[in-house]
Amino acid sequence: MTTAAQVEESRPAALDAATMCEAFQLTASERADEVALRTLGGAISIMFAEYAERVARLARALHALGVRHGERVAFMLTNRPEFHLLDTAAMHLGATAFSIYNTSSAEQIAYLLDNAANRVFIFEAGFRERVLEAMKQSDSVEHLISLDGASGEEIPLEDLEATEPSDSEFDFEATWRAVEPDDVLTLIYTSGTTGPPKGVQLTHANELAQCRMLHEASPWLSRAGGSVVSYLPLAHIADRGLTHYAQMAWGNTLTCCPDPTQVFAHVADARPTRFGGVPRVWEKLMAALQAGIAAEPDEARRTATGDAIELGLHKVRLEQNGQPVPDELREAWERADAQVFSHIRARLGFDRCESYVIGAAPAPVELFEFFAAIGIPICEVWGMSELSSIATLVPADRLKFGTVGKPLPGMELRIADDGEVLARGPIVMAGYRNQPEKTAETIDSDGWLHSGDIGEIDDEGFLRIVDRKKELIINAAGKNMSPANIEQHLKASSPLIGQAVAIGDRRPYNVALIVLDPDAAAAFAASRGLADPSLEAMSTEQSVLDEVAAGVERANSHLSRVEQIKRFKVLPCDWPPAGDELTPTMKLKRKPIVEKYRQEIEALYAGG
Repeated sequence: MTTAAQVEESRPAALDAATMCEAFQLTASERADEVALRTLGGAISIMFAEYAERVARLARALHALGVRHGERVAFMLTNRPEFHLLDTAAMHLGATAFSIYNTSSAEQIAYLLDNAANRVFIFEAGFRERVLEAMKQSDSVEHLISLDGASGEEIPLEDLEATEPSDSEFDFEATWRAVEPDDVLTLIYTSGTTGPPKGVQLTHANELAQCRMLHEASPWLSRAGGSVVSYLPLAHIADRGLTHYAQMAWGNTLTCCPDPTQVFAHVADARPTRFGGVPRVWEKLMAALQAGIAAEPDEARRTATGDAIELGLHKVRLEQNGQPVPDELREAWERADAQVFSHIRARLGFDRCESYVIGAAPAPVELFEFFAAIGIPICEVWGMSELSSIATLVPADRLKFGTVGKPLPGMELRIADDGEVLARGPIVMAGYRNQPEKTAETIDSDGWLHSGDIGEIDDEGFLRIVDRKKELIINAAGKNMSPANIEQHLKASSPLIGQAVAIGDRRPYNVALIVLDPDAAAAFAASRGLADPSLEAMSTEQSVLDEVAAGVERANSHLSRVEQIKRFKVLPCDWPPAGDELTPTMKLKRKPIVEKYRQEIEALYAGG
C-alpha cells in the first residue's frame, strides 16, 4: 500500500501548475536532457529541451498565420512526433487544438470544421484527397499545413518551422502565461454512436485535475519519468489525455506508433512502464498468446506452460472469491512466474511495466483472469470524454473483476432512481461546443453529469457498469437485459468469435450476429488443413459453425434462460474500426448494424 508521504514525495512539480502550458514548461526544464518523443528503434529521438525550443518556434509561426487565443486549430495526423510539437505550440498560444479521426469521410470532416470554425488545418499528405473534398463543403479554413509534401497553396511543415518572425512585438512567454485555467484546451468529438459528433470542451483545469487525481489514486500509474506508447487515435481522449497531456505532467518518454496494428512491436521496443488499451487490444493479445502456446512444438514445454497458467488461474480465482491462497500455491505461482511468466512478459516488452489498464467498453472476466494468472494484472477504469477520460479506477492492490473500481479522489458518484450513473467533480467538461441544449441535458443544475450508463455501487464503493441506458434490451415479455453482458459471454466462449451483437429488443427471444476473429480463424484453418482461411469461406465451413455453436452453448450456460441466444448468424466479413459497424474506438454502432443486417436478422426470427 502506497502511503500519503510516498504520494507527496513522488509528486511532480508540474501538477501544481495553473495550466498545461506551465506544466509543459516545468517538465521540459526539469527533464531537458531526457528523451521526450521517439519513434521505433529511436529513428527519431527528441529531447525535452529540443521539444520546448521547437514548440516556441512553431508557436511564433502559427501566430504569424493569425492563430490567436481562443481560436481552434484542427489536426488530422497519425501518431508521430510532429503532432505533439504542433499541438503543444498551438496550446501555448491559448488556442484550442483538436484532432479528427483519420478514418473520417470528407462529409464528416466538413461537419467538424464547420462546428469548430477553425482557420488552420494541419494534415498528412496521405489524407489530402479527403481533406480537399471536405474543404469544398466548409469555408472556415484559411491555411492548410501539410506534412510529407505539400501541393498548391498548402504550407509545408518545414517552411512553417523555418518562418522568420514578422511580429517583433510577439512575446512567447507572455503569451503562454496569459492562458487561463478555464480556457478551453481541446475539443474531443464524441464518436457518434447515437447521432452527429458533439464537441466536448475540456479546459486546462480539467486536464490538470485529471492528472492530480490519477497521481493521488495510483502513483504507480502516474510515476514521473517512465515510458509510454502512443497508438490509440489522437482524436480519442485516452491518447490525447493520458499520453499527450499526461506527459506534460509526468515527463514520460513517449514512443509514437503510427499504425495501431503494430502496437506490440512498439511495446517490445519501448518497454513501457504503463500500458493501456481497449478490450479488443487485450482480447487479440490473449488470443495470440493462447495460439502461440497451443502451437509450441515441444510437448513438455507446452504442457508446463499450460499447467503454470492453470495454477495461476486457481490462485486468481481464490483471490477474487475472497478465499485465502495457501502458501504452497503462492510459492508454486512465484516459481512459475520466475520460470515461465516473466519470460512471456519480457518477450512482449512488459518487463518494466508497472500498470496495465483497460477501458472504453466491457470486457469478459475470463480476460482479466488470464492476464492476472500470468502476472499482468489489468485494472479496469470507467470514464468518458465528458469526464476528461477517467473517473474511476480499480486499485492495483485490490483487483475486483467485473467492476470499474472506485471514484478517483475528488470525484463524487451516485446512482439515479432509474439506475443511471451520475458524476460530479473538477474533471466534468465545460460543455458541448455550440450546443447549450445538449449541455443542459447532460449536466444538471447541481453539476451532476448524467453519463448514460446504467450502474450499481457495491458495499465497498466499487462501481459496476451494467450497460448503456439507451442500449438495454427489453424483450416482448418486458424483461430488461444487458446486450453487453451477453456479448461478453459470447466473445469469451470461443477464440473464433471476434465480435458479437446480441439482438432481442421487443422480440420473443435473443439472436446474435457473429463475426469471426481473423487471426483465430486463420489458426483454426491451419490446424484443420482447410485450404481457404478467408472469413468468407470460414463463415460457411461446417467445422467452424460447429465450434461457434459450441461456444454459443457455453455462453448460454452462464446466462439466464431469457438472456440466452437461440439462433445466430456468422457473417462473411470483418468489422474494421471506423467502418459501418464499429466506431474508431471499436464500440458497436448498434443502430447501423441493425439497419445494415436487417435481412439477416429477420431470417433468424423467421419461423418463430
